[in-house]
Amino acid sequence: MFWTKKKTPSLSPMLLEIKNELKKKRKGMSNIGKEANLAMEEKRLVQQITAQTKEKNENNVTRTAAYLDFYKRHPEIHWAFLGHMVSRNGGWNMTDLKGELLLYLLTEKEQQSFFTFLERGNWLIFQDIYPQFLLYEESKKRRKPLFYLLPMFHVSTFMETIWNHFWYYGDPSILTIALVINEQNYLEKRVIQNPVFQKSVLHTIEFKLQDFLSFNHILFPYEDQQGKTVLIGQTLHQFHSLHERILLGKRLYSLLFQNNDTLEKVVRWAFLHPHTGTRKDYWPHLFNDVCESAPRQPYRRRIKDCQIQPGVPRIYSPQLLYAWKNVVHEEAERGDWFEDWNVVEYLAESNGQINGEITNAYCETLEKMELAIIAKNAFFHSR
Repeated sequence: MFWTKKKTPSLSPMLLEIKNELKKKRKGMSNIGKEANLAMEEKRLVQQITAQTKEKNENNVTRTAAYLDFYKRHPEIHWAFLGHMVSRNGGWNMTDLKGELLLYLLTEKEQQSFFTFLERGNWLIFQDIYPQFLLYEESKKRRKPLFYLLPMFHVSTFMETIWNHFWYYGDPSILTIALVINEQNYLEKRVIQNPVFQKSVLHTIEFKLQDFLSFNHILFPYEDQQGKTVLIGQTLHQFHSLHERILLGKRLYSLLFQNNDTLEKVVRWAFLHPHTGTRKDYWPHLFNDVCESAPRQPYRRRIKDCQIQPGVPRIYSPQLLYAWKNVVHEEAERGDWFEDWNVVEYLAESNGQINGEITNAYCETLEKMELAIIAKNAFFHSR
């Protein structure tokens, strides 16, 4: 068992039902369907969903937009909006690698390694989850569940059980948390435990430096009544921990959906600000997608209390379109992560309100990065 809970939570009758169903599935996991056994109409549907997924999985911007479009059509699928907002953060992290701050701290090779790591994870999640969404959409059209087709997309048997449960009971919380569990387990062996990423990213000093600087902030912007952009969010300190990533996903879900007023504000912001990848999308007073700095000028501090100091340029934060080329990915690694039905314990809702205050921590991070740049420059100039 990979989680570290000291006490097993008592499961509700609904979760006990899911647990018993997963126990049965675990015993019969060899009975996965084959495409040869499908009717012609089912084969066409599988091909159609595969093609649509590939089309939308071009880059972080297209994926992020696809999640939001799906949420507009099906607001009962809460993960679609949670995924949209988290994917926005993935895009911001990608463009940070070509932005003004990290350009001073990372080599070109390190930038490329970090981007490949982020892009692969973003791509993998989409190609696993978007077919699930499209199959749900088609099930609604036909007014009958089609989740027996999920194995055609190599989706975990865990999610087949969850989608069937959602179809009959319609509990958005269980579905959302299940999708969080699924995506993080799906990434675990394919990205986090991947030897190449372990060596080139996860074990590098720079990654540990980012962790130390709390650079793993997930930000959710919205506008207050005065039109000022407010940031809420959470910070992940132990990226290597599957348990911590799942708990983070649950906290982020609570933060977005525990309060309807907050949700409406963040959704409104997302609709009004199409995702481009630049941090200018939410803080144009601090970031710009055009470089304002003079070339070869030594870096000097610009940020104080989340404001640009008078007379200095804003921080360069490019759009994704100009920062990185589209990537042609190798096919996703096969295999079902689901081995232990005790993951059901994660489906129990967390108690208590989540405090989303993150602005101060995020501003401190930016200022620490500036200090790191200045210290690095001073070190090399003194040699």
